[in-house]
Amino acid sequence: MSHNTIEQCINKARNAAYIQSAPVSFLTQKVVGYDWSQGVDYNKILETYLHTGFQATNFGLAVQELNKMIECRNLPLPECRNENNQDPAKHNCTIFLGYTSNIVSSGLRETIRFLVQHKLVDCIVTTAGGVEEDFIKCLAPTYIGDFNLDGVSLREKAINRTGNLLVPNDNYCKFEEWIKPILDEMLSEQKLKSTLWTPSKIIERLGERINNEESIYYWAAKNKIPVFSPALTDGCFGDIFFFHAHENGGGLVIDILSDVQRIDLIAMTAYNTGMFIIGGGLTKHHICNANLMRNGADYAVYVNTASEFDGSDAGAKPDEAKSWGKIKTTATPVKIHADATLLLPLLVGETFAKNHFKNNE
Repeated sequence: MSHNTIEQCINKARNAAYIQSAPVSFLTQKVVGYDWSQGVDYNKILETYLHTGFQATNFGLAVQELNKMIECRNLPLPECRNENNQDPAKHNCTIFLGYTSNIVSSGLRETIRFLVQHKLVDCIVTTAGGVEEDFIKCLAPTYIGDFNLDGVSLREKAINRTGNLLVPNDNYCKFEEWIKPILDEMLSEQKLKSTLWTPSKIIERLGERINNEESIYYWAAKNKIPVFSPALTDGCFGDIFFFHAHENGGGLVIDILSDVQRIDLIAMTAYNTGMFIIGGGLTKHHICNANLMRNGADYAVYVNTASEFDGSDAGAKPDEAKSWGKIKTTATPVKIHADATLLLPLLVGETFAKNHFKNNE
């Protein structure tokens, strides 16, 4: 190869490597992390997440989105209020909170309870486990274990493993002992008073009876925050309902359609709506589908680790929800791909909690 040919190749390589950037409008925010010379200031550390990059930036954007949701919620209600609905809007922005059962199994239960205790959300959707695990923890503790504990040996000891959490099977036995008399009472009301039970009514009754301020659903019942669980039989609840029905020659008739009507009406008659959903699956879709009935939520924040590549609703990004009319096309939703146990306390601390304590100083 001649000298000129080599020079030509090098020039081509140089042109490829150092191609000039075109002027664009979106190069505005520099990547800058926390300056540790300031000492340890966690509030300032979290503020730098917005311009740190990757999921830290999504965290910062989620803080902004949640604060917009909260700010909208705190605005005065319009003068023309719809009081005819079973659950009339109490705030200018109705906030839907969704979470899966593992959130309640973990120490995030206390974060959820804070939101419900202080009336910072308006409507809850969760799984069967997200309900029963709360009540079970009022009766007996869950323990920290290890992801690598052997399943066979745990089964021999009647200890159930949820990730690196351990739940003795005795906990479920205690739960059945507690709930059976309440189910007897509810079955009697069904027979004598023609009471039509829905998952939300069952959860409210149990929340009233637990009489324990550690419970999420104690506060939900006390604060009249509806809790929906459309697959209430998918868990220990289902086992207990099965045995209870067998022992009584027939059990509770649970009407899920009335709850669908109820949650859809909450969304349809809201002035604005926000979705804060931790986890995916049924919980996520149930909230999104209710907001479809109003052509989309105004605000949305997702937190989960699922990817979109298998077409699952859990992994679907907020932009996909826009295509269905579940989030408004003008909204600025955010998804954070992260483990909620690492993230949720920080996210709530920078938004709901900070706003709550500021207003109650």
